Amino acid sequence: MPPVLVTGATGRIGRVVIGQLIDAGVPVRALIHRSDAAATLPAEAEVFTGDLTVPESLDPALTGAGAVFLVWTAPPRTTAAVVERLAAHVRRVVFLSSPHRTPHPFFQQPNPMAALHADIERLIAATGLESTIIRPGMLASNSLAWWAPAIRAGDAVRWPYGAAGTAPVDDRDVAAVAARTLHRDGFAGGDYVLTGPESLTQAEQVGAIGDALGRRIAFEEMTPDEFRSLSEGTAPSSVVEMLLAAWSAAVGQPAYVTTAVADILGVAPRTFHQWAADHAAALTEGP
Repeated sequence: MPPVLVTGATGRIGRVVIGQLIDAGVPVRALIHRSDAAATLPAEAEVFTGDLTVPESLDPALTGAGAVFLVWTAPPRTTAAVVERLAAHVRRVVFLSSPHRTPHPFFQQPNPMAALHADIERLIAATGLESTIIRPGMLASNSLAWWAPAIRAGDAVRWPYGAAGTAPVDDRDVAAVAARTLHRDGFAGGDYVLTGPESLTQAEQVGAIGDALGRRIAFEEMTPDEFRSLSEGTAPSSVVEMLLAAWSAAVGQPAYVTTAVADILGVAPRTFHQWAADHAAALTEGP
């Protein structure tokens, strides 16, 4: 069986994809940007150093591979050259994209990342590769960056648009779908929006974390301007404005929910409460 190359190997999704493939008995190659990251990966993974901004640096990792999990983590200028190299070496690519085609206001706000994803999708389609596009919605693990600091401090969670509904999807479910579509046939041409099983407002999500931790966590509404100030220096302004616009558009209506995870894996996606219970230590003590 030819190995599968996982880009973004040390990221939230890529790291779990590697574990899923190893568990399935699939030979795995991990692409990392810095050699010192190799120690954080499973010993079963064959590690290659490469850079998406230097397309020729990918050749050693691609030679002899059968499929690639593509997570774009670089500026856009080399997308065409990288996709061309993928097409020259492998038969299959699974691309981690976003739900920018989804007819729901939450996903229809101006978003530079969505434009990049759409361009990469067009490039992949033009190659004739066997391709699968997976489009996770809001990741449950965002809660660790957004709300865990206040939870650890015993403070109220202050956040904008508490009434905005999303359907957080567990990173492990996204990774399982990616792994399944990388090493099993029948998914060529597939285009899947991945969500959790239920619509929850952001305030309800904080409440679910409190339930999982066995204590009440207060939620307090923050103004958009306060959020802009809070995010200054930690996130690009375009991302901040996209999030604010998306949450504003989602207020007062259920989140977009799909059955794609269950359809592909044959088991129901994890609930947000399950995610919170499984990550209690990270939410209260830190990583």
